[in-house]
Amino acid sequence: RKMAQHNETGKEGEEMAVLHLIKNGYNIIARNFRYKNSEIDIIAQKDKTIAFVEVKTRTTTFFQEPELSVTRSKQKQITLGTNFYIQENDIDLDTRFDIVAITLSPFRLNHIEDAFYPLV
Repeated sequence: RKMAQHNETGKEGEEMAVLHLIKNGYNIIARNFRYKNSEIDIIAQKDKTIAFVEVKTRTTTFFQEPELSVTRSKQKQITLGTNFYIQENDIDLDTRFDIVAITLSPFRLNHIEDAFYPLV
């Protein structure tokens, strides 16, 4: 039961993140891009930059701010998927890693650009 609730919260947060990005001039290129055990929630482009976006959604900040849950190992996984995506699609644009941290109650959306640097 709890797992389903968690998935719903994640989906809801992802939808909010997509709307936020579109509203701020981004084009959504891909969602839930998977490579091996890497998943990139949103790949979005604005001008000459591609942002690989990790979305973290929490119902409350009681335990910690959502963005703090993007650990080094998670960053490594994201980097792995990103490198694959860039090579596969022959991307020649600036790239960066963003986190969109969403808290549902009270509502807060925090879009952190350049949230971390690639880890190999």
